[in-house]
Amino acid sequence: MRKAIQHLKKADPVLSRIITDVGPCTMEYSEPSFETLVRSIVYQQLSGRVASVIYGRLQTAAGGEHLTPASIMKLRSERMRKAGLSAAKTLYIRELAKHTKKGSVVFETLSDADDATVIEHLTQVKGIGVWTAQMFLMFALRRPDVLPTGDLGIRTAMKRAWALEELPKPADMEKLAAAWKPWSTVACWYLWRHLDGPAAL
Repeated sequence: MRKAIQHLKKADPVLSRIITDVGPCTMEYSEPSFETLVRSIVYQQLSGRVASVIYGRLQTAAGGEHLTPASIMKLRSERMRKAGLSAAKTLYIRELAKHTKKGSVVFETLSDADDATVIEHLTQVKGIGVWTAQMFLMFALRRPDVLPTGDLGIRTAMKRAWALEELPKPADMEKLAAAWKPWSTVACWYLWRHLDGPAAL
């Protein structure tokens, strides 16, 4: 991590000030597993506190601390809805369980796959988009150079820190972030923290 910080501070004076303001990088990681991706689906577009309650209810309904494709498939959709999941999220989680159970999604192979392959592999599941796959890359597979150009927090942080007139488009973000390579993930974590937004799966 020290190498990443040194590179980013040297490469980008604006980011250097942000790093100084935020302090040490305390990025937390999850296991690259089915359970982690289910958790990320539950947490999408919810406050952390609400999502945590719903996730806990889902775990209880599934009969154990750890969620598996089998434990999800044993649950009726109605029971998942009763735990607080929306109809869409219930569908997405069940789809992920089906894909994992039949072997079209294999988490054990992802560590050896490149970023583009991981995104393609995960987004075959209904409800898992590029952003979710990128968060999985960053916080489960620990990939150091991911720039989620569709993330509103990153776009907002860039607009504010670089005094842009409007939210940057993907091409503008990639141009601005070119100097961060190969540590874009760490740079993004600092931008999230600077906004005090969610920077975890």
